[in-house]
Amino acid sequence: MSILGLHHITIVCNDAQRTIDFYTQVLGLRLVKLTVNFDDPSAYHLYFGDETGRPGTAVTYFEWRDAPRGNWGIGGTHHYALAVKDYDGLLKWKRRLMDLGLKVNGPLDRHYFTSIYFNDPDGTILEIATQGPGWTVDEEADKIGTEFRAPSPDMVLRNRDEEKIRATTWHEPVPEITADMALSHGMHHITAIGANINRTHEFFGELLGMRRVKMTSNFDDPTQAHWYWGVGEGKPGTLITYFERDSRRVPRARFGAGQTHHFALAVANETVQLEWREKLLRAGLRVTPVLDRIYFKSIYTNDPDGHIVELATLGPGFPADESVKELGTHLKLPPWLENQRAEIASALRPVRVPEWKK
Repeated sequence: MSILGLHHITIVCNDAQRTIDFYTQVLGLRLVKLTVNFDDPSAYHLYFGDETGRPGTAVTYFEWRDAPRGNWGIGGTHHYALAVKDYDGLLKWKRRLMDLGLKVNGPLDRHYFTSIYFNDPDGTILEIATQGPGWTVDEEADKIGTEFRAPSPDMVLRNRDEEKIRATTWHEPVPEITADMALSHGMHHITAIGANINRTHEFFGELLGMRRVKMTSNFDDPTQAHWYWGVGEGKPGTLITYFERDSRRVPRARFGAGQTHHFALAVANETVQLEWREKLLRAGLRVTPVLDRIYFKSIYTNDPDGHIVELATLGPGFPADESVKELGTHLKLPPWLENQRAEIASALRPVRVPEWKK
């Protein structure tokens, strides 16, 4: 019984069409499912990912048109990161995004990877991070995460050299997403905020059995702890990270557009999921019954700061009700909502799904 890695992250947006256009046309992800929030069928639920939306590549959005702008804080997510192959691909992303009029911060040296930051149309903080060099640059493979590793003073200074950072980009325009830029690797990590890093470790490290792969500080604020948990060697796609913030100075997250509703960790199947449910209940946590999301089964609980954490099965996957070729091209409803299709569809603003290019 183990956590296998990241499954998906679900965020709130105000405009489904704007979100579709950004994630497909700007970032090159595929819309793999156009459906509704099963708990609120008046709202779209958009799923983006690689060709089939494999667990770990899935980024999903609820469209709540009137939701106010959210903000990060304790009990919420600060940002999530998508993985790119290497540094050249990262610089190409910086050039492409800036040429499209987005404000980009970076590249910044995170010691274990290099990354850039920008915002989607609803203000969600997005990071694109290289896959390496990884956790063993300052610890032996069998000892990662066992000792505190402070950011070096030189690295902190490099990340504050704003003039040099602004000047570092790809040397020519990048009108098309090249193979080495593809974000089909999926998520690199998800970063949330908690008030007590040791309490967070009790949840992810001790209760969920994830491996702590690094204890360090927030490189932009070295007075604050930043810990990482992953699976196995802690490869990108398995990583949850938390900033520790003082609850007397940092407010709780404000829910709304641009802020995460929940994130999901992957488990193998329904049998394992039920075992996890019993373990979480024995630990005294709130846990939902198993819910049928058609493309996976889900249970929901909360981390110690209240953030909603889902455990979702790997399958059956998004081709369960559409061919791979047609993924995301039709409004799909679960069987129990089919008799309301006309009413549901009439309440949704029509959207145009651009043709996906591999």
